[in-house]
Amino acid sequence: MSVIVVVLPKLEDAKKIRKILLGHGFSHVFAYSSAALALSENLPKYFEFVLMGSAEVIGGTEGDVLSLTIPLKVHDLVNTANMVIQQLEKRMEREKRPKRRSEREQNYIRNAKFLLMERNHLTEEEAYRYIQKCSMDNGTNMVETAQMILTLMYDEI
Repeated sequence: MSVIVVVLPKLEDAKKIRKILLGHGFSHVFAYSSAALALSENLPKYFEFVLMGSAEVIGGTEGDVLSLTIPLKVHDLVNTANMVIQQLEKRMEREKRPKRRSEREQNYIRNAKFLLMERNHLTEEEAYRYIQKCSMDNGTNMVETAQMILTLMYDEI
């Protein structure tokens, strides 16, 4: 679900833009007259902003700020909103994908698993679940947990 927050000094103007976006299929659009009000509504983890203003205002910005000059065309507003939402959705999807472990990291987990299987007479699945549970309980990732298990068990030898 994508949320669009429109912030303009004149609430009537923000509501007009909200109405345009709702009319073009955007379902969650909110209008505010100040950034403080919008921020108090708890912005989502992922957000992007588009600066709207006169050519003079936009010309004075530095960096890579996505902007639209006012007066704006409905077509430009809708296309920009679609583009920003697609970019955010792609970024969220990329960050959701689990990162592939290196061969070295896989070896730590594999060795810890085999050590647990040998010493504690666990099945491979039980050993994996044990590492997983310890990882969650300690707030560490599985590789760190596997390293701790290996260190502790080798220190006993």
